[in-house]
Amino acid sequence: MKNRFALGFGVALFFSAVLCAGQYRAAEPGYKYEFPKDHFNHPEFQTEWWYYTGNLNAADGHKFGFELTFFRQGVDRNAGTASAWAVSDLYFAHLAVSDLDGGEFYHTERFNRAGPGLAGARVEQMRVWNGNWQVQWKGSEQVLRAIDDRFALQFVMEAAKPPVVHGEHGVSQKAAGEGHASHYISFTRLLTSGTIELSGKSFAVTGTSWMDHEFFTNSLGANEAGWDWLSIQLDDQSEVMLYRLRHNDGSIDPYSSGSFVDREGRARHLKASDFRLLPQSDGWRSPSSGATYPTAWNVAIPSLGLELAVRTALKNQELTGKTKRSPSYWEGAIEIAGKRSGNPISGVGYLEMTGYDRPLPLSGEMP
Repeated sequence: MKNRFALGFGVALFFSAVLCAGQYRAAEPGYKYEFPKDHFNHPEFQTEWWYYTGNLNAADGHKFGFELTFFRQGVDRNAGTASAWAVSDLYFAHLAVSDLDGGEFYHTERFNRAGPGLAGARVEQMRVWNGNWQVQWKGSEQVLRAIDDRFALQFVMEAAKPPVVHGEHGVSQKAAGEGHASHYISFTRLLTSGTIELSGKSFAVTGTSWMDHEFFTNSLGANEAGWDWLSIQLDDQSEVMLYRLRHNDGSIDPYSSGSFVDREGRARHLKASDFRLLPQSDGWRSPSSGATYPTAWNVAIPSLGLELAVRTALKNQELTGKTKRSPSYWEGAIEIAGKRSGNPISGVGYLEMTGYDRPLPLSGEMP
């Protein structure tokens, strides 16, 4: 069966308003988080993902980026449980490695129903998985394993800080109106070690990773064309997450927002008026989709004294849609250089850009 769902952090957002959305719960203020339960499955919400990215170095300095994302898309809460093959949810996963020094981008994806244990996210097992791609929680550690014919990942990730809940009053608001929001949790600094196997060669790597977990039913407004999202891990042990939502007319949605996390793990909500996220180049033009992506950005957060330049060592980190209705998007590792209160600062992160080949469909129809 062909994959009818465009994978990626943001892409799933656009297909959340399917016909049976009324069966599901909306993300609303006042949600009471419970951990570790809330790190796993929320079948009462229609769309959910677990999104891991990271920047890693081999002992000889060779640089890599990686992404492993698990998606759950609710199809029919009333499908019943008489058969293990009943389709109440669809599960998608996306795996990518950016060989930053080698100049190559590798990616693949898969599609499953839950079936008899084929895919899922269970607090009873402390595990999120799709086939033989999985993250197994063991106390404060998360063990990631993913295998493809061309490459494989195996990491142990240790949380340096407690989870962060983004937004205000338990929700990350994405547009005006009730329910246009998500419940959004991150581990902003996961100390990571393990191996990357690539083209028959094994690299022992260390570095830092980031994990996002969101669940919702219908979050975006009808006039969104796409968005730009980034995570930043700075060398002063602080982190930043920012996203800006772009309207069809080119304006920026006032519900764009973010978070700043200090070295002790305390989070501060950032409103759209608190930061500037501005493209700084004509961009890189994809030979596959024809889209032009601004791969260089400047970030400013005046209240924190932060002025940052965002760049990438590998411009081709695009994932191209497989059908005419499937959007393409750019998802890749970035490097950070700048100043905080006049002092030099640097870091790493991940950048996602959607809606640059064409505005993404919001009708709820899957491509």
